[in-house]
Amino acid sequence: QVKAQFESRASMNCGVFTAIVYKTQVVAGTMYFIKVQVSDAVYVHLKVFQSLPHENLGPSLVSFQTGKTRDDPLTYF
Repeated sequence: QVKAQFESRASMNCGVFTAIVYKTQVVAGTMYFIKVQVSDAVYVHLKVFQSLPHENLGPSLVSFQTGKTRDDPLTYF
């Protein structure tokens, strides 16, 4: 759901956009930290905020880290 936001902010087009693993942090909603495969050997880490259900808003991309590999640990950032 945040692919278009990421592609726009990172100025790249992703042929592949597959979530590999994620962690959550409960705040006033949920913060998701997601490792995403964007090509054969390139990964990015996304920080995505999902507000509470009654706010009726979709997920929003807060920040991201590029240049990651499959073996890089997914950490809170």
